[in-house]
Amino acid sequence: MFRHKGKARKFRQNLGIASLLSFVAGVVNVVGFLAVQRLTTNVTGHFAFLVGEAADTNFHQAIHYFLYIFSFFSGAFFSRLLIELTSRFNEKYVFIVPVLVEIAILTVIASLSYDFVAQNPNGISCALLFAMGLQNSLVTVISNSVVRTTHLTGLFTDMGIEVAQLFFSNEVKQRSKLVASIELRVTIIAAFFLGGITAGFLFPSFRGRTLLIASSILVIGLMIDYMTIRIRLAKISTKKA
Repeated sequence: MFRHKGKARKFRQNLGIASLLSFVAGVVNVVGFLAVQRLTTNVTGHFAFLVGEAADTNFHQAIHYFLYIFSFFSGAFFSRLLIELTSRFNEKYVFIVPVLVEIAILTVIASLSYDFVAQNPNGISCALLFAMGLQNSLVTVISNSVVRTTHLTGLFTDMGIEVAQLFFSNEVKQRSKLVASIELRVTIIAAFFLGGITAGFLFPSFRGRTLLIASSILVIGLMIDYMTIRIRLAKISTKKA
């Protein structure tokens, strides 16, 4: 899932990474909202609040919303920077390093006490938005802009367009492409909701530690990726022998 880029990727690989990362985003979205009452997977709402607070000359609060937006941007920038730097040393790990950074961020936040999180909502929000910006940038680069996982507005828009196109498409190849794209978007939306529902059920009992579910899912994804590569290499070695 994390080792192929752009045209080299197969549909099932995009489907796999879409399911995994969307589930993670769903968990982060609900945990962030329940823990600090902030949106922590996208910045659309924060931009509206920024403009509103600035218009009311409440600049102190406006700065907080600006920092949320900047944190998401910084995560996306840092992700791409890591990809470029890692590619200069070892192409094999180019997409793994940003995932490890995201795991570290989510795990650290999960280990914080609930009182600390409640007393520092802005810092926690910025950290989670940074992680989601990093994730969104990573999956965008990997899938050649086919997959987005941290917000649903664009997904519903694209899916609405594609469903409408089905009514006017007569070519088998074009219809198959549309159906595959719709299937991918439905998978992302379903995984996002499943992650959110899971977090919603677990949060009353585990509070911020619910984020460990998200970081564990990422670890499992890396392990599956590693095992898949090892099995493939073993088969190739067996055939050569």
